[in-house]
Amino acid sequence: MLFNDILGQDHIKNFLITTANAGRIPHAQLFIGPEGSGTLPMAIAYAQYVLCGNVDGENTTGNAACNLKFDHYSHPDMHFVYPITATDDVKGDNVVSANFLEHWRSFLKENPYASLFDWYKKLEIPKKQGIISVKESAAINKNLSLKAYEGGYKVMIIWMADKMRVDAANKLLKLLEEPPEKTVFILISESIDDLLQTIISRCQVVDFLALPEQVITDKLISAHQVEANVAKKIAHQSEGNYNKALHLLHKDDDDSIFEEWFINWVRAAFKAKGNASVIADLISWSTTIAKEGRETQKNFLQFCIQFFRQALLLNYQTKDLVYLEPNFENFKLEKFAPFIHGNNIVDIFKELEDAIYHIERNGNSNVILTDLSIKLTRLLHKKEI
Repeated sequence: MLFNDILGQDHIKNFLITTANAGRIPHAQLFIGPEGSGTLPMAIAYAQYVLCGNVDGENTTGNAACNLKFDHYSHPDMHFVYPITATDDVKGDNVVSANFLEHWRSFLKENPYASLFDWYKKLEIPKKQGIISVKESAAINKNLSLKAYEGGYKVMIIWMADKMRVDAANKLLKLLEEPPEKTVFILISESIDDLLQTIISRCQVVDFLALPEQVITDKLISAHQVEANVAKKIAHQSEGNYNKALHLLHKDDDDSIFEEWFINWVRAAFKAKGNASVIADLISWSTTIAKEGRETQKNFLQFCIQFFRQALLLNYQTKDLVYLEPNFENFKLEKFAPFIHGNNIVDIFKELEDAIYHIERNGNSNVILTDLSIKLTRLLHKKEI
């Protein structure tokens, strides 16, 4: 993985290269950034720079044989941990990252900017939630206790570290406090709030920003031969998320079905005030969404947050920031926007975020979504002050 292949984030590249060249390599770093910002490819490129003794700011100047191993993500001193769950092929005590390595390498080759949900689809478990269990702790200990194959550093990359169970996090904490010699931990997460404070305090935190539109536009043009005007539109819609830009480009995202669910939902919520019979439609809607996997439910609710945000921006005449173009029959964002304003948007966001929180923690989806729907009915009819 070349630093030059990573989109944007030049200040982080320069920081990592400079500190590595000076021999100031922290034993634990925490890369925090939104989906599609490049945290994982940056971690891999940094691991390659350290393990292969590269210099001059790129992964082509050190040990050639070592660099070649990174073409297939197969360097023996680079280890990965990531969220997983039982599948038809891997069950019980075998559910550890090492037994999914073939899928993981294929996943990285296809798109290192991909999301957690993309990973679950790769494993064919889109209706399940993966975790990093305490069983991984023994595997981590074993891998890091072995002598480095190349005689230098060992690097442990923990992707989506916020998915660690508390017992796994506590065992990792002991390693972070007393790390084996020449061992580098790189933890990656999209949210710092879901990590133990004791873990955070033992890491050097590196914050990633969403990618600039121009960076995504240029990449779409150069790597995918997209016309400039189309690339610019996709980059605007992606909101700094290169993974989303790729899904939009290939038209394989879930936004079309999410849009249908959302519009049917808000239409029923509008009608429900003073019309008890429509409550049955909201309950039916909740039951339908509750049958989907929890990751799909969470992604949909995130889509709802973006939809409401776009309506708010349009309502307050910031059209340059509005990229949403609903294609659903007889639905116009311009007509919906006046109902989303400063007097209800905070409460709407709070209810959606609370629903995501409870779904992630295995609450009853049907109850959560029904409760959310009834609250939305009240909030949509709240008058602007």
